[in-house]
Amino acid sequence: MNIEEWKAKGKRFNHKGSPIFYVTGGVGVTILLIHGFPTASWDWHKLWPALVQKFQCVAVDMIGFGFSAKPASYNYSIADQADIHEELLEKLNVKNFHIFAHDYGVTVAQELLARYEERKAEGYRTTIKSIMFLNGGLFPETHRPRLIQKLLASPIGGLVARLLSEKSFYQSFSEIFGEKTKPSEKELKEFWSLIEFNGGKFIVHKLMHYIAERRKFRSRWVGTMQKTTVPLRLVNGPVDPVSGLHMVEHYKTIIPNPDLLVLDEIGHYPQIENPEAVLQAFFDFIEKVESREN
Repeated sequence: MNIEEWKAKGKRFNHKGSPIFYVTGGVGVTILLIHGFPTASWDWHKLWPALVQKFQCVAVDMIGFGFSAKPASYNYSIADQADIHEELLEKLNVKNFHIFAHDYGVTVAQELLARYEERKAEGYRTTIKSIMFLNGGLFPETHRPRLIQKLLASPIGGLVARLLSEKSFYQSFSEIFGEKTKPSEKELKEFWSLIEFNGGKFIVHKLMHYIAERRKFRSRWVGTMQKTTVPLRLVNGPVDPVSGLHMVEHYKTIIPNPDLLVLDEIGHYPQIENPEAVLQAFFDFIEKVESREN
């Protein structure tokens, strides 16, 4: 499947007057796949054929990303991205689901989990069955943003966004992959095309509020992870300079009874760098979760 075929598979729904792109496929228990920054649901394409053989899969391009709308005047926030996923799940009549999240998406997953725990006491009927995290900033104290992220999040972020080029993106993006698992030129072009689509390059700095939000809502998001009974697993590429082995070591001290898998020599995008190992880890985790339920 190439990126144009992925785009052709997609549908759209309306969120606050903006079209949101999503892809669905498969049958069975629902898996909600939540992508990272600065890419899109295309991040999951290497896992998709195997996942849809066993599950009903739902993957959204969040607002400001990929093939979704990228309005210039918009309050981009983690809460709003969580709203988008909840709206789509309601539209699809999904009541029970697993979450599979990466990077920016792990923060959206944390917000969805916090809402789920708050609503349980109110008799809310939607159930998060499990969450598997890939590399991402689960803890603001261990997140190490790259220089380009710091610049985009700074007061000169708008100017920096305008100066972004395909060449500079290739260099900075490749640096977060493992030495033996760098993206090909074709893959880099595909990722860049997702950023450029709909003028996304010019609003990318507006998406950076999530770094400050992670600090602001740390007690809510990390606190929920520490108390929840929803099964959690972290699969990590340890050579990731942003959220690699240093984050894993912190995870061990913060999260009770941590379920962890570290993939040797893999960087920030495990699902792109070693899709076979990530799939096996996910299938093993779901089997473990389902055996507990039975």
